[in-house]
Amino acid sequence: MKIKNKIQTVALAAILAMTGCNEEFLEMTPNSQMTVSNFFQSNAELQAATAPLYSKVWFDFNDKFYYALGDGRGNNLFAPYSDYIYPFTNFTETALTGPLVSAWQSLYNVVGQSNNTINNIKDYAVNVTEEQKNIAIAEARFMRGTAYWYLASLWGDVILLENNAAMVNNPVVPTNPRNDVFEFAIRDLEFAALHLPATVGQAGRLTKWSAYGMLSRVYLSYAGLHDISDRNGGARNVQYLELARKAAEVVIEESGLELAESYGDLFTLGNNNHPEILFGLQWVGGSTEYGITNTQQAYFAWDSEITGDDAAWGYYTFASWDMIREYNPADTLRLHATFATYNAEYPELTKAAGGYLYETTDRCNVKKGVVGSTKDTDGVVQRMNSGLTTKMLRLAEVYLNYAEAALGNNATITDEKALTYFNRVRERSLMPAKTALTYEDIRYERRIELAMEGQYWYDLVRRSYYRQQEVLNYVNDTQDRAVQYEYNEATESYEALEENTAQQVATATAATMLLPYPESELVQNPLLRQDPVPYVFNEDRINLFE
Repeated sequence: MKIKNKIQTVALAAILAMTGCNEEFLEMTPNSQMTVSNFFQSNAELQAATAPLYSKVWFDFNDKFYYALGDGRGNNLFAPYSDYIYPFTNFTETALTGPLVSAWQSLYNVVGQSNNTINNIKDYAVNVTEEQKNIAIAEARFMRGTAYWYLASLWGDVILLENNAAMVNNPVVPTNPRNDVFEFAIRDLEFAALHLPATVGQAGRLTKWSAYGMLSRVYLSYAGLHDISDRNGGARNVQYLELARKAAEVVIEESGLELAESYGDLFTLGNNNHPEILFGLQWVGGSTEYGITNTQQAYFAWDSEITGDDAAWGYYTFASWDMIREYNPADTLRLHATFATYNAEYPELTKAAGGYLYETTDRCNVKKGVVGSTKDTDGVVQRMNSGLTTKMLRLAEVYLNYAEAALGNNATITDEKALTYFNRVRERSLMPAKTALTYEDIRYERRIELAMEGQYWYDLVRRSYYRQQEVLNYVNDTQDRAVQYEYNEATESYEALEENTAQQVATATAATMLLPYPESELVQNPLLRQDPVPYVFNEDRINLFE
């Protein structure tokens, strides 16, 4: 479905179809007399209007693309027979690759529904305070800004929209430059940081800390693009590095939030909205309704004994050789929570049988996101629905964003704050503290801490903005894509075997750091092939750090 179709004015239909994203979110009985013009009459209705933005609009992004791109293309994940993963891992995707098309549609669905929400609140909300209106608008602008960060990171020049009707009436429009897309996303997130509350009454709702945390990520990305023409110059814009540092610092020092005590517990149903999770997609546990469920367990679970049904298709979806050899041998807690290794025990799976023992030797299947069957979870899990929130932004990442921003353009630092925050992430997993930081320290920590959370490819993209050839050399020459491996009981370690010949890996180039536009969009809008047109902004930037 094309952009035009995805952004039709269907806000009320979305509200009535899904008024809550999980048990904590508002539920209300649809009224057949509701119209857009009479819906936004109370704060409860404002919250009902924004609830679908946490779930349904992200479904096609979450279903496969979230990990196929973030972890598959980053080579954390190897799936030689899954055509929704290996094209990204092997740099062989095309304009027709299914998850690519679905992700574009989903991200523009987020943009379109956010626009509907923003504009309808502005036009129709009555009997609510300006503060309540701004909070709801801020939720929608956070979602739109985040979607545009993904679009800019993945496709570069894309179409910026604030008014859906303009695109519906004329779908043949030019793209806007990647830098303008970043600027647009930043304006949205700065508005969200200014207006979102510090605390919320419904678990999983966005707070100002969510917005500042996302800003630390986006500022950090933009630092490698802003006013820099040499993609191999090795330097980043110091102004945006400082903004990233300050945004992260606000979250760390003012929110009162702390890391979860146990890394592995973060990925259980009991901690679905732990305070460390600053932004999570919300799915309806106990449901099988398409569009409001988290399907990832079905694609990761390697044994139907785990799920208790036939939806366990993850046997040939497993950690890449490069991922497994990356782990420090002492980093066992994070490895155990993320990938199943030979002889690993998981008492939370197949509880009735006394737990699950992983005995496979020729792969390490994905554990993160696999929580068990409906019997293991008192009915929260259903077929093709784990009920888990999708972790889009965690406090641990914000700590690492601070460290990277503090490192800036230096080869190494011993900054006390940066080391303190960085080491909090390591020490939770019983890893020894560092006394100095380099880019390699931060790269390792981000990859291991956030593995199977859809992030690593974007880390490499961010690096490529100012050290492009270094990144291309890394993915082409260092990562050893499409390599099989096996556990050697004699040495008690995994060892590489011959290269898998089922799929051929293409050479990554500067062009493949971006994805192709979907073919359906190119047919509808030939201007996607033309040079972008600068965007005319209708508001000034907000200075959050005066």
